[in-house]
Amino acid sequence: MAFSPFKFLQEVRSETAKVTWPTRRETTITTIMVFVMVALASIFFFLSDLIIRYVVTFLLGVQ
Repeated sequence: MAFSPFKFLQEVRSETAKVTWPTRRETTITTIMVFVMVALASIFFFLSDLIIRYVVTFLLGVQ
């Protein structure tokens, strides 16, 4: 079976037409949600690091 770039591009175009693309509003909301979750995860790991560092420093008696 020979590869036909023209046929391939036709099939790609027809499959792309079947895709349900998100609206601008959906994309914006999803992007905001991602940034919020990243911020929350960053705060969580920052606080976890502080607590672990404090406990280890206390247990080892290191300053």
